[in-house]
Amino acid sequence: MSTASTASTASTTDSTATTADDPIRDYIVQEFLGGEDAADLTDDFDLIESTVVNSLGLVRLISWISETYGIPVDDIPLEPAAYRTLADIRDFVGKAAPATV
Repeated sequence: MSTASTASTASTTDSTATTADDPIRDYIVQEFLGGEDAADLTDDFDLIESTVVNSLGLVRLISWISETYGIPVDDIPLEPAAYRTLADIRDFVGKAAPATV
């Protein structure tokens, strides 16, 4: 029984680690995929062309980025190309987010 408990704990820990490691991907999965299989959501998956993120979704994503990373909305590009892939979003956030100490 302790082996099952350990496996269950490890599974929970792994799930938590993934969430902490990639909050941008996790947000997109939770908000835009609605529980669908996210296996195809790679760093270069086109979120705009695939319509995972539509125009209203883009506004929600920009708002979330601003709130989550402390980036003023005025400093966030509004063109969809800036949010085409997870890699594009991470690149922007990495450059624009205030440094944390």
